[in-house]
Formats: sequence, structure tokens, C-alpha cells
Amino acid sequence: MLTRAKPDPLRLPKRFYKAVTVAPAEGGGFSVLLDGRQPRTPGGAKLVLPTAALAELIAEEWTAQGDVIAFGDMPATRLAFTVIDRIGQARAAVAEETARYAAADLLCYFAEGPAPLVREQEARWGPLLDWARTDLGLDFARAAGIVHTPQPQETVQAVEALASALDAFALAGLAHAAGLYGSAILALAAQRGRLTAPEAFELSRLDEAFQEARWGVDAEAAERTARMAAEAAMLERWFRALD
Repeated sequence: MLTRAKPDPLRLPKRFYKAVTVAPAEGGGFSVLLDGRQPRTPGGAKLVLPTAALAELIAEEWTAQGDVIAFGDMPATRLAFTVIDRIGQARAAVAEETARYAAADLLCYFAEGPAPLVREQEARWGPLLDWARTDLGLDFARAAGIVHTPQPQETVQAVEALASALDAFALAGLAHAAGLYGSAILALAAQRGRLTAPEAFELSRLDEAFQEARWGVDAEAAERTARMAAEAAMLERWFRALD
């Protein structure tokens, strides 16, 4: 398993501001202000958010920085930068990328054993497949084991259409969630409030948690899980800030 290298504090930019505030932006939306000045994205655009709640979330990340600015510890800020710099020009590609997770959705691959894991997947994944079918019109094909099972093209296209209908910030959150979970179903459930994003993350790792309960967990895996859980917690606030 690959691990992310820890950032070198000597190479991180020094904190150059004291006060972090949120204020309405000229032309609409809300700005995060650093000593009264708007930060800019890596692409040079102003950091403007669509809701006050989302601006507050990002402001908290800037406030939490110490002597240096560690963007690795600012997932909401990084996602907002991505939206502003990239999503507007690549909406179709991002929606298509989200649909690719539907084409091989984690929730469709039920274990063949052991029996306790199969029962847990049936009890916890089955209702979400039912929800996807009845509430979203998405009919997924179930599989046993890990052999790839093609999904109906109509289902994949319908997921892409649902993603395309979202605004740029919601679409970015959905795509990020689909990658985090390995599942478009879980991402849609989190984005639409059927599950919280941390609940969806828990469901995405039922097999891992089952194995950990039997064999234990090493420090590297625990660190990776904690990092991903933090991303899920951020996504929950991201989605709800857009409601």
C-alpha cells in the first residue's frame, strides 16, 4: 500500500494572516477573507463560495493553520480550488468519471463467504440497492465474488445524467465521494442525505472492517483509514452546506 509522504514544514508557505472572516462577495456568493483580502486559487481565481455555510467550513480550515499553511490538511479548500479552477470547464468529464464508478459499483459485489460477512452485506447493502432502484430509477446487477459484471448501460447513463444535473460544487463533492467509496450509489446516498457521508464510508469498507476484526490492523492501514474518514467527515459538511 502506498503512503502519502509527510509534508516538509520547511517547504510549506508561512502563515501570512491573522484574522479569517466570511463576507458576501461582490457579484454574489461568499468570500473567505484573510485580513480582509481574498485568497486566490492556484489558477488565479478568487475564492468565492456559493453559500455562507460552505465559506464558514473553508474559513475554519484557514483558521486552524499554525505557523505554516499545510494544504494537505485543508480538504475542503482543496476541493473548492478544484471546482473553481477545473469543474466549470470539465463538467461533462467529471459526470462521466462519476458514472464509471457506477459501471463497477462496490455495492454490487457481494462476498461469497464467510457467511457472517455475506449476511452483513445483505442487511446493509441490499436496502441501498433497493433505494437506488425505487427512488432514483437505477437498476443495478448484483454479482457474487470479484469477477466483473457489466451494469446495464441505461443505469450508467442515468447516473451520468444525475451527476450532470448538479451544480459545480455539488458535482465535485459527488465525484470526490464516488472515488472515496468506490461506489456511485453510496456517493448519491450521501449527496442526497439518504446516508451521512461517514455512514457511507463505513459501508464502503465492510469487508476491510470484517478482516480487521479477525486479523487486526496495522498502523499504516489505520492511518489510511483515519485519513479517508476525515475526508468523509468533510464531505458531510460540504453536502449539507450546499442544501
